[in-house]
Amino acid sequence: MKKTTIDINESTIKKYVESIRPESIEIRAQLDFGYSYDGKTTEIYEIRPLWNNPKEKQNTPFAKIRFYKSKQLWNLYWMRANGKWELYKPFSESTHLDKIIEAIKDDKHGCFFG
Repeated sequence: MKKTTIDINESTIKKYVESIRPESIEIRAQLDFGYSYDGKTTEIYEIRPLWNNPKEKQNTPFAKIRFYKSKQLWNLYWMRANGKWELYKPFSESTHLDKIIEAIKDDKHGCFFG
């Protein structure tokens, strides 16, 4: 039986996503947040019911964080309205994941939370 563990990077991302989730279960039914993580790329997304089928949930990514092992850098991307990822400028990379998370929290240009 394979033992699964959460690495420190995923733990940091999980902690951030938990901090932005609504406290109320009723609100979470209408708006929630989640993430996917594969060891080098994370997508943070909104979870909402589909407008035409409220029983079905839809994940809409708004932030992507990617680790480039060769450069030892984290890059931050935001989802444009056309559905394409774009580097988040002026703060697009860091050697520290915490600084990337701070850039998402600050959202100085309204790219992540509008």
